[in-house]
Amino acid sequence: MKFVVVTGMSGAGKRTAMKMLEDAGFYCVDNLPAALISTFVELITLPNSEITKVALGLDVRSDKSFEEINKTLGSMKESGIAYEILFMDASDSILVKRYKETRRVHPIEGNGTEDSIRKERKILSKIRKKADYVIDTSSLLTRNLKEELDRIFVKNEAYNSLMVQVMSFGFKYGIPLDADLVFDVRFLPNPFYLDELKQLTGNDAMVRDYVMGFDEAEEFLIKLSDMLSFLIPNYIKEGKYRLVVCIGCTGGKHRSVTLANALYERLKDKGDYGLTLMHRDVDRSS
Repeated sequence: MKFVVVTGMSGAGKRTAMKMLEDAGFYCVDNLPAALISTFVELITLPNSEITKVALGLDVRSDKSFEEINKTLGSMKESGIAYEILFMDASDSILVKRYKETRRVHPIEGNGTEDSIRKERKILSKIRKKADYVIDTSSLLTRNLKEELDRIFVKNEAYNSLMVQVMSFGFKYGIPLDADLVFDVRFLPNPFYLDELKQLTGNDAMVRDYVMGFDEAEEFLIKLSDMLSFLIPNYIKEGKYRLVVCIGCTGGKHRSVTLANALYERLKDKGDYGLTLMHRDVDRSS
């Protein structure tokens, strides 16, 4: 039997992950009280049980201290019941943003949402350390999450412990708050000042050809790719699970988009890590 325990930070996408696993053929039970976990496990592991794939969703609403859940899972492991833990996570700033957008109340009582998130992280710290898979949804699109879950739990392929996001942005709108590495490509000539390119973006061939037509752009791309080829395996070795590489120009429409696209193509299918691409400011009107 394939038994997956799905848990993680409130607002990080646990319910979405459970729905996707259900669509993939898993028998899903969400928010089961800690006292009933052992009974549930006994029932699904009976010799005549036809259930072969189970996903059990657990969160802080199941038990305020979560300690009972940790003890129950420990007892299951000692009894020889094999399971894997999927921990859904996201950055604090993204979680706060999601709560503001949905106007939901955080399940942990605290002095504001940020304090509630800090308390929840402390409660979940033990189970997170034991997690077999940690998926950070801060910058994942729904389709990216589905691809990752399918890769792990349907295709049984290798788990990408590090998710790399390449992001273009405009300095005039501020540096992304979740940036790990920031690179400034404003040293390149700006297509904005050419009438035939001003209304286009780095996703258009004319802008791409113009920007990459400068030797400095190609040299920058080579050096950056080489540096990331060195850094990424070392980040993986140290247990980092999310890396946001930001490339910025003035408005986030031309040079940064071009170089972010080019870097994405250079890094694609080159290692044991997930890779996504995002253009934060390409659609801004001013």
